[in-house]
Amino acid sequence: MTTDRDRPSAPAQRFDTLTVHAGLEPDEATGAVSPPIYQTSTFAQDGVERPRGGWEYARTGNPTRARLERAIAALEGGTHGLAYASGAAATAAIAQLVLPGEEVVISDDVYGGTFRLFERVLREMGVDARYVDLSREAPGDGPLDRLRGALSPRTRMVWIESPSNPLLKLVDLGAIAGAAHAWTGARGERPVVVVDNTFASPAIQRPLALGADIVFHSATKYLAGHSDTVNGVLATSRTDLWERLRFLQNAVGAIPGPFDCFLVLRGIRTLSLRMERHSANAQRVAEMLAARPDVTRVRFPGLATGPHAHPQAALAARQMRLPGGMVSFEPAAHGGRSAEERARRICEATTIFTLAESLGGVESLCEVPAVMTHGSVQGSALEVPAALVRLSVGIEDPEDLLADLAAALDAA
Repeated sequence: MTTDRDRPSAPAQRFDTLTVHAGLEPDEATGAVSPPIYQTSTFAQDGVERPRGGWEYARTGNPTRARLERAIAALEGGTHGLAYASGAAATAAIAQLVLPGEEVVISDDVYGGTFRLFERVLREMGVDARYVDLSREAPGDGPLDRLRGALSPRTRMVWIESPSNPLLKLVDLGAIAGAAHAWTGARGERPVVVVDNTFASPAIQRPLALGADIVFHSATKYLAGHSDTVNGVLATSRTDLWERLRFLQNAVGAIPGPFDCFLVLRGIRTLSLRMERHSANAQRVAEMLAARPDVTRVRFPGLATGPHAHPQAALAARQMRLPGGMVSFEPAAHGGRSAEERARRICEATTIFTLAESLGGVESLCEVPAVMTHGSVQGSALEVPAALVRLSVGIEDPEDLLADLAAALDAA
């Protein structure tokens, strides 16, 4: 008789295989290849203090949510995963690891909702935030110099977005994590390094492998990929952090419903294919914009040459498997219209790019961050240019996308 001990261990799966199978193993009870959605709030128990299979109440745990949590841990190369009702809920949960009197060092271009949480909620509760440019290289004043200048004995956490939202700045994750971990901060411990990986997805970069302690996503975006659910996830390999975050997940209760978890799991199955198409299309769009005389600046990690080359293109090539699907640009003043007027008119004139917030879906979106997703940073040091246009480049035919943008630019 052959036993499990006699069978050779299964080889480690490559990423493209993980996206199809992680968390989506056939159903234990029936063998269903598409596992059922456990749309239930509670579970029958076999006796007092004897929950069947460990399932008690859906806030504490749900089989569909557990599958998503296994999937994000596997995709990010971590050992633990957690899922939340939104990316903002995941952000808030991680931020609760910081206590009053402690501080967070944050890269200086972040999602407006992250800034709002730290400035208008947590600062009032005694948690301080310092915003530091962790991307720009300058003689004698590089990212590591600025990080070390910002760290203090009160530093509990270093918070990074890379690529950042909406300016697409890049942070050398390995270098920054190494410098942060060499510091002794709050509680006599090294700061916790957190990376928002939403813009890249694990198909493009895996921050845990580069030294991060926690990586998280608005799974609403590329992971789900179809603009039909709101969800947040995180992964870590530190059991101490996972245990505290899991306690907070249950205590606070900002959990996703099982159907939302199913939608993210379904989206993940095509993540690798979608990210390849997003990136290829975004490259074409960025190159077209860079060639136009009525565009003053293009931000895209895949532009390595020319006047619009990304200043960290070499880092992008080293740290990211693909350049991603996000492009930001600023039009020039033209035809008697200001750059800001043209930015608004461009977003209102496109027919394939939909004027909408969010990103990462199969369809292309455009927006003006200064008055939409990043309105909360107006008047602050993190204020974004009023004429900035942010594109989430979808998976449509690239020729149609180029024609749509060109027509909108010409009309503006």
